[in-house]
Amino acid sequence: MNASDRTPADLLRSALAADPARPLVTYYDDTTGERVELSVATFANWVAKTANLLQGELSAEPGDRLALLLPAHWQTAVWLLACSSVGVTAEVGGDPAGADLVVAGPESLEAGLACSGERIALSLAPLGRRFPSPPAGYADYAVEVPGQGDRFAPFVPVDPDAPALAVGGTELTGARLVERARLDAARLGLGPGSRLLSGLPYDSWEGLAAGLYAPLAAGGSVVLCRAPSALSPEALEKRIESERVTATAL
Repeated sequence: MNASDRTPADLLRSALAADPARPLVTYYDDTTGERVELSVATFANWVAKTANLLQGELSAEPGDRLALLLPAHWQTAVWLLACSSVGVTAEVGGDPAGADLVVAGPESLEAGLACSGERIALSLAPLGRRFPSPPAGYADYAVEVPGQGDRFAPFVPVDPDAPALAVGGTELTGARLVERARLDAARLGLGPGSRLLSGLPYDSWEGLAAGLYAPLAAGGSVVLCRAPSALSPEALEKRIESERVTATAL
């Protein structure tokens, strides 16, 4: 990857320039049987559309704080990179009452209403389906995002030394996040082409590093398993083999 990358959005741009067709995020939900695989190009397109929604429709600005009330999911990964693209601080599991915006999944809709700013709801249903009707007090992500532009440019350049992520009591700037992602990639033995299977939740730096940032920093990819406990040991071994996994974080 590019040694000059200093934000997560920089890491994604470098991955896109290097090999847009390779897998980046493969997502499994073993409670529903869902499997989604996103190439670098497809993931980057979702990030661009989401960043345009965030910056344009939701009027988010650098320095704003977004409470991200979502589980480990491919769409959560998209939102994390979209926030980094705009310069918004993603507070994973953050307090909606103190946030400028909130993004919530089905299990967090009531809590998210404490946010006085813009609110976006995700159904997290297979294929990114919309809600039958938008939850009260929310706009439906699946309704709002498809019409957004496929290319994104921030109105204001993102400052690598500004806060980018808050999780589990830790706050990181974009530059520090990239630095830690590279260190964790080395610790996990990741390199270009590596495939890390992660069953860790997104409620800690360790989970976010294994489930997104370290593979991205290394030029690898992640097989993100939301409910690995639903798998038997034999089924897990079969997945590791079929997905050509080179490292695990469970």
